[in-house]
Amino acid sequence: MRTGRTITLLAVAALAIGGCGSQKQDSGGGGGEAVQGVVLPPSASDLNVKPVIPKPKGNPPGTMQVRDVVQGTGKAAESGDKLTVQYVGVSWSTGQEFDSSWSRGKQPFKFKLGAGMVIPGWDQGLVGMKQGGRRELVIPPNLAYGPQGQPPAIAPNETLIFVIDLQRVTKSK
Repeated sequence: MRTGRTITLLAVAALAIGGCGSQKQDSGGGGGEAVQGVVLPPSASDLNVKPVIPKPKGNPPGTMQVRDVVQGTGKAAESGDKLTVQYVGVSWSTGQEFDSSWSRGKQPFKFKLGAGMVIPGWDQGLVGMKQGGRRELVIPPNLAYGPQGQPPAIAPNETLIFVIDLQRVTKSK
């Protein structure tokens, strides 16, 4: 009897732990479910158009959320690769855009993935993304700017939403 009860408790614990991931990953080509609280319009799958991120509803998730809006078909990004991206960033609490490469004459942003050149949420959330794709990241404060924020545009402990287009992956040697 005791063995059966122990196995049942272990099975329940395993199910609970298995359901507690640090990221939600949806690799659907825009047909997947919305990231918690964020509903992108249908136009979000058009890579030639600056994505619109409406103000999310409800409380922000406590963990990073990752969803491929458009699945790329090119090389997958790995730590150490140089990436060229277009992006839009919005604050969860206000729904206000705080930054966008599209707003600066559509000049793409270039950086080395995993080198600490961007917030940790980007370094983690863009790994595995394929060139030619569009990915949505909902990044909690501990993987963004934390308790200090980035005044005046980003409040302390702000959850951030990014939609990122991966234009080019240059593999590290």
